[in-house]
Amino acid sequence: PPAGLLQVVKQCVRVPVFVMIRPRGGDFLYSDREVEGMKADIRLAKLHGADGLVFGALTEDGRIDTELCTALLAVCRPLPVTFHRAFDMVHDPLVALETLISLGFERVLTSGCDSSALEGLSLIKRLAEQAKGRIVVVPGGGITERNLQRILEGSTASEFHCSARSARDSGMKFRNPNVSMGASFSAPEYSIKVADVAKVRTLNAIAKNIL
Repeated sequence: PPAGLLQVVKQCVRVPVFVMIRPRGGDFLYSDREVEGMKADIRLAKLHGADGLVFGALTEDGRIDTELCTALLAVCRPLPVTFHRAFDMVHDPLVALETLISLGFERVLTSGCDSSALEGLSLIKRLAEQAKGRIVVVPGGGITERNLQRILEGSTASEFHCSARSARDSGMKFRNPNVSMGASFSAPEYSIKVADVAKVRTLNAIAKNIL
C-alpha cells in the first residue's frame, strides 16, 4: 500500500498491521530494479509504523529465492515476516517449507498449492504437521464463513487469512458506459470491493469457537 494509506490505517486500528511488498502482479521472479523498489518499500513501511512485512520471491525453477529473501529479510529486521502465496507456486512445497524455516520466516500463507485452501486442505495439514511449531502455517485462498470451520478443523491451523469482502455499488450518479479504466477483466467500473464488517464478525466468531 502507499505510505499514506498505511498511516491512515495505523491511526484507525489497534491490531498489528502487516504490509505486503509486491511491486506488480504476475510471477514472483523479480528484476534488479524491482528488488530496489521492494527494499525501498520495506524501509518506508517500517518508517510509517508497519508491525510486520509480507513478501515472497522464487527462482526461475520454482524454488525459494534464498539469496533475495535473505537480503529482504535483512532490511525487514527486527520486524516479523510472512512468506505469502508465492509458496503455492513452488516446485516442492515440503522442501520449500524447510527453506523458509531456515531463513527465519515466522509465517507462510498457503492454499496448499491448489486453487483454494479447501481444495489444498490435505497438504496444508501435512505442512502444519511438518512445521511442528517452527513456523506458522496460515491457510488462505477462498476462505469464507461457509467453509472456515472445515478448514480450521481439517488443517489444525491456529490462524487463517481471508479477504472477507463484499461488493458495494459506486456512489457515482453520472456514469460513462463507453470507458473502462482497466477494470473490464476484473470488476465492474462502478463496483467497489470493501471489507465486510458482518463477515469479519461471523468469521471471528467461528474461529473463536474452534480455537
